[in-house]
Amino acid sequence: MQLTIKQLQIIEAIVQTGNYSLAAERLHMTQPAVSMQIKQLEHKIELSLFERQGKKISLSNAGEIIYQHSQQVLANYDVLIEIINEAKDLHTGRIKVAAATTANHLITQMIANFSSINKDIKVSLKITNRERLVQQLQNFEPDIVLMGEPPPKLDLISEPLIANPLVVIANPEHPLAQKSKIPLKTIAKHEFIVREEGSGTRAAIETFFQNKGTELKSTLEMGSNEAIKHAVSAGLGLGIVSLHSLKLELESNKLVILDVNGLPIQRYWHIVKRKGKRLLPAVKQFQDFMIKESSAYEESYHQFL
Repeated sequence: MQLTIKQLQIIEAIVQTGNYSLAAERLHMTQPAVSMQIKQLEHKIELSLFERQGKKISLSNAGEIIYQHSQQVLANYDVLIEIINEAKDLHTGRIKVAAATTANHLITQMIANFSSINKDIKVSLKITNRERLVQQLQNFEPDIVLMGEPPPKLDLISEPLIANPLVVIANPEHPLAQKSKIPLKTIAKHEFIVREEGSGTRAAIETFFQNKGTELKSTLEMGSNEAIKHAVSAGLGLGIVSLHSLKLELESNKLVILDVNGLPIQRYWHIVKRKGKRLLPAVKQFQDFMIKESSAYEESYHQFL
C-alpha cells in the first residue's frame, strides 16, 4: 500500500478549510481532481476518510487517526524540503505562526519588524482562541504559537517571552478615574465587562479575585479585548485587559488605567512549540528575533503603569 505526500496534503487541506472547493483552491488543483484523489485513496485503503452530512464534511474515525499521524509526516516533509533547499543554496524561509487574540498587538508588531529586515522570509499568522491554539499544536500545524500559560500534561515545549500585565481600565469620566490606591473590594463593587467563558484571560482574572476572597460583578461578556475596550470607552463598565493592547487608547485619552492595590495581574506570554517538532532555520531566526526584541517592546509600555 502506498500513500503519497500529495494525498496527505489534500486530507490536511480539506480538514483545515472545511470543504473540497477551498482545499482545491489552496492546493492549486481543481475540485474534481481533489475528489478523485480522495476516492482513489479510500478505495486503496478500503476505509472511508470523510463523513458527509449535506454540505458538512467531517473526518470519520479512521480519517481522524490517519489525519493525526499525517501531521507529523507532513511536518517532517517540510523539514526535508527545507534541508534540500539549503543544500542547493536556494533557501526561502516560511514560518507559520499562531497566537492568542490577546497577543495580537505584540505578534503583529514583531512580524512587521522582522519582515522589514528579512524580506525573503514569508510569515503567515493565525489569530484564534486558546482552545483552537491547543488543537493546532496537537496537529503540528504552526511552527510557533504565542499564548499565555499552556495547558499542563501536553507534549509541548514552552518558555516565557514577555510579561503580560492585566490592568483595570475605565472611561476617563468614571468616578474612580482620578482615585489612587483603590482597594480591591471597592473595584469589585463596580460592574465589569469580561471575556467569554473558556478565555484564558478570564480564568486568570477569576482565579486572582477568588484568591483575594472576592469576585467580580460581570454584566456583559465580550469575545475579544477590542470589544471590551469599546464597551468600557462607552461607559458600560470597567474592564481588565492586557496593557499591551492599550497604547492607542491611552495616548488618545479614550481610556485610563485605574490605580488599584494589588494590580496589575502579572501574566506572561509564552513561546510554545510541539515537542519533537524540529525548528527550521527561518523559524529559529524568528524565535531569536522575538526574544531579542521583547525587552525593548516591554519597556515601551512601562510609561503607562
